[in-house]
Amino acid sequence: MAASSYYDLNAILTDSQKIPCTFELTVPSLGYLGGNAGEDIKSGAKLELPLWLGEMLAVNRIGGSDKSFLTMDMPAALSKRVVNALKADPKTVSVRQQAPLFYALGARMLELFDEEELVEVLTDTFKKRAIDVADKASNSRNLVSEGTDWMKGLDEEERALFKTAHEGGASV
Repeated sequence: MAASSYYDLNAILTDSQKIPCTFELTVPSLGYLGGNAGEDIKSGAKLELPLWLGEMLAVNRIGGSDKSFLTMDMPAALSKRVVNALKADPKTVSVRQQAPLFYALGARMLELFDEEELVEVLTDTFKKRAIDVADKASNSRNLVSEGTDWMKGLDEEERALFKTAHEGGASV
């Protein structure tokens, strides 16, 4: 995955993905985050917040204590169910349906969570799917008979890989 700049649209879109969060304390007058304007967010409340906001509230400590506003959980796109499906056969999972920027979301979550198994699964998934993407890019005439369902399942990085492999093969 390439390093992103401040102006990278994919980084901005990744950071806007909703992440499940649990508030550790009551926060007055922020109920609008959960659709309840003017109300408090109670301790223990579960809300989905954009990754950038959840991260800021999770890593910042309250008044010098070791307590933060909230804890973050893995998003549904990286749930045990999805990880198990990827382990079984990564080519059958529509990663785009999980998240349009699936690998970027995975990388961002791995910056926040120490999940060795997830590192292995995402790496293995990308490698296996990249072989398939490169093969289909060099034999793109076969895609006509398969329809566009296969392409619909690719995340943005896989689509960029397909385009690069296809254009590289066409220039030979």
